[in-house]
Order: sequence, then C-alpha cells, then structure tokens
Amino acid sequence: MDQSTGKERGLFHTLLEILMVSTRLGFTSFGGPIAHLGYFHEEYIRRRKWMDEKSYADLVALCQFLPGPASSQVGIGIGVMRGGVLGGFVSFIGFTLPSVFALIIFALILQGLDVGDAGWIQGLKIVAVAVVAHAILGMAQKLTPDLKRKAIALLALVVALLWQTAYSQIAIILLSAFIGYLIYREQKDESSDRLSFPVSRSFAVACLVLFFGLLVLLPVLREVTSFHWIAMFDSFYRSGSLVFGGGHVVLPLLEREFVPTGWLSEEAFLAGYGAAQAVPGPLFTFAAYLGAVMNGWAGGLLATVAIFLPAFLLILGTLPFWDSLRRNPKVKGALMGVNAAVVGILIAAFYQPIWTSTILAPIDFAFAAILFSMLVFWKQPPWMIVVTGAIGGTLMTLIQ
Repeated sequence: MDQSTGKERGLFHTLLEILMVSTRLGFTSFGGPIAHLGYFHEEYIRRRKWMDEKSYADLVALCQFLPGPASSQVGIGIGVMRGGVLGGFVSFIGFTLPSVFALIIFALILQGLDVGDAGWIQGLKIVAVAVVAHAILGMAQKLTPDLKRKAIALLALVVALLWQTAYSQIAIILLSAFIGYLIYREQKDESSDRLSFPVSRSFAVACLVLFFGLLVLLPVLREVTSFHWIAMFDSFYRSGSLVFGGGHVVLPLLEREFVPTGWLSEEAFLAGYGAAQAVPGPLFTFAAYLGAVMNGWAGGLLATVAIFLPAFLLILGTLPFWDSLRRNPKVKGALMGVNAAVVGILIAAFYQPIWTSTILAPIDFAFAAILFSMLVFWKQPPWMIVVTGAIGGTLMTLIQ
C-alpha cells in the first residue's frame, strides 16, 4: 500500500513538473518549430537533462521524418519519455493551450483588429532570429562534427533552398538517410545507453491502426452523413496527417479546405494568420482560430483536437520501435545522415522565411545581434529575451 502510494505521488510530482515546464515554454516559445527545438534543447536537455544529446537528436530526426507538427511531436515524445502516455499528454497541454486560448480569443473578440504591423510583433520575430541562430549553432556542433556530415548538411541546405515544395523535406531526409547508410553503415557506436519507453508495442500498433483508420473512414463518414462537425473534423484531421514541414506548410492546405467552400472569408483567414504569428507555441494552433471563427469555442477546441490527433497517434505509434531501430548499425548510419540533414534544413528555414521576413533594415540586424548576445554570452533566460524583444520592437516603431 505504501509502495503504491509512493509511486502515485512520484507520478503526480513528475506530471506536475512536466506541466509547469511545458506551460512556461508554451507562454514564451515564439518563432516557429525551429525556434521551439532550440527552446526545448535549452530547457529539457541542457538545463534539466531529461534526455541525452544523442537521444534528443534521434527524437528530432524521427519527428522530422513523420508528418505533422515536428516541434509538438518532439515535446510529446519528451513528455512520454519522462512520464509515460500521461506525461506526453500533459506536455502537449502545457505547450499548446496558451496559444489555443489566445487565438480563440482573437477570433471571438479581436478578429477585425489589424495587428500585422504592430511593432511588438516585429520585435518577437527578431527574437526568433536570435533563438534560431543559437539553436542551429548548438545542433551543428553536435550533429555535424566531421567533414562528411558537414557536406550532407550543405547538400540539404542547397536542396531545401532551391526546391521549396511540400515534399522537399521528406525527399531530403530520405536521400540523406541513404547517403548516411552508405557512408556510416559500419560505424561503431560505443554508447550503451538504452531508451526505455513506457508504451507497449501493442498500444503503439493500436495507435497506428487508429491513425490510418481515421484517415480512410472520416472522408467516407463525411460523404454519408453530410454532418457539419464530421466534415470539419475530417478537414482538420487530414490537414494534420498529410503535412511535412511544419505549420507554415499546413496554411495553404487549410485555406484550400475552408475558404473556397465559403466556411470563412479570405480576409478572416489572413487576419487569423497575422494573429498566429503574434502568439507563442505551435503554428498548428491556427486551427483553433479557424474553428472558433466558424463555430465559436466548441469549434476552436474541436479543430485543435482534430489537427493534433494525427501527431499524437504517430509519435505514440512509432516511439516503442525507435530504440531497437536506432541500434541497428545500418539504421544508425542512416540516422547520422538524417541528423546532419536536419542541420541543413534548419539553416534553410532560418534564411527563408525567418531571416528574409524579419531582417528588413540595419536596425533589425543590430537588435538581433543584441538579443543573440543576451542569449548566448550573457546567458539570459528565454522569457527575458522575449520581453526585451517585444519592448524593443515597439520602441523601434516609434523611432522609425
């Protein structure tokens, strides 16, 4: 009885810790999925050491390979590793709900307000430049230590910049995995650490079956029933299931699903996109805004569940098999190539759209350099960078 009570208290403490940390990240993680990976690395790996560097790199590689919001899947995976399925759910709740609530409020109250040119939003974009640059430097040191992997990263960078389609990222990862397999398939791994996943393989298989089952059955139910809520759930679920490359890629899919059908206007869609840039957390929470425009609070929450459900099912369905796969010498070689390619993909995304849409004048570059120095050299916490960025962006607007 005492042992059982102790375990329950330990689990409760773990879940509470995950919730507190992920919620703080949910309120401060501006800048999109690449920046989120930097925040996660700083908080979960460097500061709290919940995972080692190699395991984190492998988890990022897995989530880059899967469709859906990569940063959210990484957060869910870390939560699962720390506290089981409940830990993954709690991690997702903490990281996602702040932006969900903010965007639903935008939809219900501030939908007609033009915030696209607000100075503090520009300041937060510059924060993203500093955070992403820091994340890239840290990951490059770990994932591209030799010339061969630097070459793979360079190849990924060039292809990602010159071939910008919805499928370019998965093609880059597959090509890099093949190159890594050819170069490193005999590579010896002296690490003896094993990842323990508190998820059974039977549960994982059930998640994968449910993922594919919903993908096939929802369109059928939509046609048979003509029920508005099922149609709405299907559109968001399908958009979340078939997107590689993160939130910015899902936007045109969502626009095609809802604007031509007349469910919401082009103006409302663009206003929500501007609002989504102003809030922290995953860009997939833009779905909450769309759902709220169409059906209020209930629509916003339904849209959030529908677009993130595929990410949940896929990460829970693949994690239990990941440790055995990554220990296979041939798979490890492929992963070394994928990890190097991730660096190139991050640099490409850093340039386009983050740099090109943010650093528009010398003062922007100067402010980005100040924020980068605060983060890297003076070791200021992320929330301090965010606050400084918002205030500085507002001041720059007044000066200009």
